[in-house]
Amino acid sequence: MADMPPELQPAVKLIEWIGPLCDPKDLPRLEIVHYGQGKAELKSASWGAEVNMAPTDLPDDLSGYAFVHIAALSSAQRQLEFLQACRVRGAQCISVGTYARLIYNESDIVRRLWSTADLFFMNENECNALFGSIDSARAGEAHDNTALFVTLGERGARVIHQNQQTSLPAQMTREYDPTGAGDTFCGATLAALAQGATYVDAARIGVALAAETITLAGITALI
Repeated sequence: MADMPPELQPAVKLIEWIGPLCDPKDLPRLEIVHYGQGKAELKSASWGAEVNMAPTDLPDDLSGYAFVHIAALSSAQRQLEFLQACRVRGAQCISVGTYARLIYNESDIVRRLWSTADLFFMNENECNALFGSIDSARAGEAHDNTALFVTLGERGARVIHQNQQTSLPAQMTREYDPTGAGDTFCGATLAALAQGATYVDAARIGVALAAETITLAGITALI
């Protein structure tokens, strides 16, 4: 792995890097403006070395991994290609994330991702854009085992699985920088699931860590 920025050094020993090497200056960069009350806008995106990633970089056998998460990429089509490659390689459980621009530009493919993933993460605005409302998301489900995790900003999160919906309240905190709260929620939830937590208990941990993330700039609160 190429030298990581100082802020990411604590994570290096926990990461097994698979794929092409990337210079830190070629890491993707996103310009996001927050307007408060859960409203944000992606002003610009530079996807850097993402173009060098390909499904062929994946190991031939993914059956040994409890979860495979496909993060938001420059296009939903690329996410779908990775998802299909992971299925062929025996991935046990595939999680997918998205963002508003993909939903507006590639809604049909995002729906395919949702219908074939085991776990799907999105925020309330994205859910409303894709399904009309959180409650309508159930009509778009392709199989009963799909679990949907929707972040609700200052109202916490909702877990939807089969015929059950569970709302989890947010923790009181002081918001300084909300960037990455959704990513923290997703990562913490998956980590808890990998340790045997239920969907609801895992999401509860995700809500707690997301609340901690936003109290300081960037990932400072987590490291």
